[in-house]
Amino acid sequence: MLDALIQKRLEEVAEIEQMVQRYERRVQKEEQAYRTMSALRKFLSGKKPDHHAAVEYIHYVKKPLEKARKLREEIARYESMKQNGEYIEE
Repeated sequence: MLDALIQKRLEEVAEIEQMVQRYERRVQKEEQAYRTMSALRKFLSGKKPDHHAAVEYIHYVKKPLEKARKLREEIARYESMKQNGEYIEE
């Protein structure tokens, strides 16, 4: 039972890390596309204000990575419980 819970938490961490990587790749592609535009197209398309980028970063990177860190701490607690024999499997 404890092993299943640990495995589930590890999957959640991996899913969060994949989400963050997808976001970072998307932002990198957007920045690259913006840099390759002509001056006129840059003027017409505009760029996200810096505070929007900061809010996106917090929402898509910082908070999910904090959640992943907490899940890793939880996994470490479960592992120590398992090693110390504090948890009796049924």
